[in-house]
Amino acid sequence: MRRLAQSALLLTTVCWLPVATSAAADPFDESGGALAPVQALAKGGSDATGQYTHPADYWKPARDHTADCPGGSGDGGGGSGGAAAQGNRPPCWVWGEVSGMAADGPNRTIWAVWGDRDQANGGAGRPRNYVIETDASGNIIKNWSRWDTLFHSPHQVYISPYDPERAIYIVERGGTQPGGRVVHEAIYKFSNDGETLIWALQDPAPKMSTQEQRAMTTLRPTDFGDPSVMTFLPDGRHFLLADGYMNGRVQTWTVDGEWVREFGEIDRTPEVGGAPGAFDLMHGIAVDRAGRIYVGDRRNARIQVFTPAGQFIEEWPDVIDPVGIYITGNDDVWVVSAALNRLLKYNTQGHLLYHWGTHGRTAEGFPGGFARPHQVDVDSEGNVYVASWDWPGMGHRFTPKPGADPSKLIGPKLGSGTTH
Repeated sequence: MRRLAQSALLLTTVCWLPVATSAAADPFDESGGALAPVQALAKGGSDATGQYTHPADYWKPARDHTADCPGGSGDGGGGSGGAAAQGNRPPCWVWGEVSGMAADGPNRTIWAVWGDRDQANGGAGRPRNYVIETDASGNIIKNWSRWDTLFHSPHQVYISPYDPERAIYIVERGGTQPGGRVVHEAIYKFSNDGETLIWALQDPAPKMSTQEQRAMTTLRPTDFGDPSVMTFLPDGRHFLLADGYMNGRVQTWTVDGEWVREFGEIDRTPEVGGAPGAFDLMHGIAVDRAGRIYVGDRRNARIQVFTPAGQFIEEWPDVIDPVGIYITGNDDVWVVSAALNRLLKYNTQGHLLYHWGTHGRTAEGFPGGFARPHQVDVDSEGNVYVASWDWPGMGHRFTPKPGADPSKLIGPKLGSGTTH
């Protein structure tokens, strides 16, 4: 027993043996010696925005938004999404759902918005402010109002990293604008300045219900079923379109708007999961440097991975609400989880490595808090942009903190020519 007690005492002594250090002694250490130093850490904090900072006033109202809203600020940054009707009050115009964006450098970002919403009267809409541009400070520098008749639910915005002309693509889900104008589902390609519509892939029929769409037995290329997301192939000549909410197909198109091929089918089972290659609400698509295709199968809570020819490789299960996939030049696979209000980092083998992001609509919110994040992009200086789809919607711009851990940053998109 005495030998055991002596051994225990020896272990205790070794654990607290003083070591030489230049750091100041702990004022609460009464032993007279300096204990092994602990890495200096800042006090407090909650790591709400990870390795990034976010300005308090980045997302701003449009000029025609209401400055003094009853029960709301009118700035699109406060309140709760889906506000209930508050009676017959004057309109309180704020941002609708901010659905996506593309960063065309650190001083120009193109945002897709679902028009305006009347926060004081239950979210009634008006057909304005569908596509806007902001500068690095969030100031609105351009409104694509000349194209307002094309949009009802502009879903995502893209610029191919392989395109020297940097054309802008917008996926439109279709619907009926306030006032009754019918907008068809479409993919639009604009010149980089947004002044020229280069081509449009437009569904010839108005948007159908899910039941009507899924009852169609033969689909032509533009018989879209609520198209959702797209990505570009490294050859610079093709893109993939996930079609989408109602259909279950991944289409290959040329950047000139010519259909090439497709694969996939609708998952019609009620259970979460589904057969390989079957989809129930496709939301998120990307291609890695080996040509493998990653598809967010949203209602099935998984990522499905395919060969360049569309043959199933594997699935990553239990990925909650994947709505966006972004692959960096370092082969990091970042997944946007709307329900979790997080950005999830995986490797190409599907291992979860890290995540950051926090819901920001509680307790009046905070700078950089998400509200159902929907798309992510990164500019040439490493600033990260995220669209929050809840309404009043908002856009975010995150700047890396000084000395940020590179492994916790979202690097440039694969194909942009740089890595972090």
